[in-house]
Amino acid sequence: MSEDTEYTPRMRAKYAKESVAALMKRFGYTNAMQVPRLQKIVVNMGLGEAVSNPKLVDAAVVELTSITGQKPIVTRAKKAIATFKLREGMPIGAMVTLRRERMWEFLDRLVTLALPRVRDFRGTSSKAFDGAGNYTLGLKEQIVFPEIDFDKVEKIKGMNITFVTTAETDEECRELLANLGMPFRS
Repeated sequence: MSEDTEYTPRMRAKYAKESVAALMKRFGYTNAMQVPRLQKIVVNMGLGEAVSNPKLVDAAVVELTSITGQKPIVTRAKKAIATFKLREGMPIGAMVTLRRERMWEFLDRLVTLALPRVRDFRGTSSKAFDGAGNYTLGLKEQIVFPEIDFDKVEKIKGMNITFVTTAETDEECRELLANLGMPFRS
């Protein structure tokens, strides 16, 4: 893509055109800057089995890179836990923080492609809000993303996707995500 063509992700345009107006009307905001917006999306893959099989972390890094388009960081154990044979500093997961264009593109792919591919999908839980305007969604399989080649997957791994917003209440956050196409269970 050339530098001079200005590209705006579909979800960002939808937010600017439809969501801002709808949220201003719904909550009675007087200024467009009061409207809650998406700050970042954090995708986290915790791998407890990586203690016995360190190669799982490398596979998770490759998969997260292909899903998000950004290289994840490897998360390490903060404390040693003898019963789990876990030593301090051992790699036990991978996470990536998406902002700006990549965040909007990921949200678009998640809502339009990945979530409809989840088995027995009836909508996302409307109870996973944290009280401060953030939402966390858990996926049991990474293979719902079309970027993952099913034949190359050794082990099915789950992931947590956290949406961090500027909303101050859960209701504002729910309304924002619903406007952006998040399919909440009714």
